Amino acid sequence: MDRDFKAEIIALLDEHRIMTIATVRHDGWPQATVVSYANEGLTLYCMLGLNTQKHLNIVRDPRVSVAISGDYQQPMQYKGLSLAGRATFSEDDDEIDRVRGIVLSRHPTYKELPAPDPARIGVLCLTPDVVSIIDYSKGFGHSDLVRVSHDAQIEHIEALRHHWAGLHAA
Repeated sequence: MDRDFKAEIIALLDEHRIMTIATVRHDGWPQATVVSYANEGLTLYCMLGLNTQKHLNIVRDPRVSVAISGDYQQPMQYKGLSLAGRATFSEDDDEIDRVRGIVLSRHPTYKELPAPDPARIGVLCLTPDVVSIIDYSKGFGHSDLVRVSHDAQIEHIEALRHHWAGLHAA
């Protein structure tokens, strides 16, 4: 396991609270939606309405991609994550309560909202299979691609670095 990559992924997950999740629609087109999330280590949780387009897309095809980052003032400060995996849903009342506690700890202003109706809310769970750690401080376009095993071990696959001049070459 590469502890440095795992720590870097978790630090970025802990730093942010909003992600863009892309699912596959019934007609094959991708659908990207911005949602809030909370994480426990490498596992991301998101509370979604049942029978929404996102929910139906994931039930039909559990493959999802997620992008997470912030708004950085300088291009060479840019850091973020792009990850992919198979999402699952839990509609168990106890799991919803547990995840709601995790979400409320990350999003304290949600305490002002009424508790969700478990009959209408599902908990999306995602532990990524692959993660691209984007860090431009290591060079413009730098990313490290890692694989996450089922026991949360990290395997470095490759480092990519694109030079600005190379991006404009035809």
